[in-house]
Amino acid sequence: MKKIILLLACLALYQNWDKLQNWLQPAQANRPGEVVLYATQWCGYCAKAREQLAADRVAYREVDIEKDAAGNARFKALGGRGVPLLNIKGTLIHGYNPQAMRAAY
Repeated sequence: MKKIILLLACLALYQNWDKLQNWLQPAQANRPGEVVLYATQWCGYCAKAREQLAADRVAYREVDIEKDAAGNARFKALGGRGVPLLNIKGTLIHGYNPQAMRAAY
């Protein structure tokens, strides 16, 4: 009986791992002056945005909207309809736009 209860508890933990992880590590809110890139791993324009930020030596925090539920909620709250979405010190840039990115730094 104890083995069955332990097995069910492990199964419940496995099924709710994302919720448990968000509870243990609360989502980080955007800090003033911070650069945040809302992106996905498969997006080509997201890769270009990463390359641009690296080339310009800009420190940024990336949020994968497919893996981070809280990050996806912030992305939607900011009016995100597609990736990449950059929040550069409070300025929102929808899509990959190097000129707008440099102007916002």
